[in-house]
Amino acid sequence: MEDLNGTKLRQHKLMLNNRKTCTISGVSDVLSFDLGEVLLETDQGMLMIKGSDLHVNRLTLEKGEVDIDGKIDSLTYSESAGYMAKGESLLSKLFK
Repeated sequence: MEDLNGTKLRQHKLMLNNRKTCTISGVSDVLSFDLGEVLLETDQGMLMIKGSDLHVNRLTLEKGEVDIDGKIDSLTYSESAGYMAKGESLLSKLFK
């Protein structure tokens, strides 16, 4: 798969099982994580996972894969390119 600029993108896949375990592929970076929130940069935009008792069990950035356990309450995508173009950091926009 290629984007409009001709760079290759990995396939982005998200598998959620019983709101307790989540396997995500196509992850470029883990920006932050704690017990209540995990913020990932994926090939399809930013992904914020909210819940409680969240743990990043497996992180393989070479393959772009992340496994997360805990009680998952929400998954929210946002476009990363729009934030960077305006000169504001992504984190400042997310926490306004």
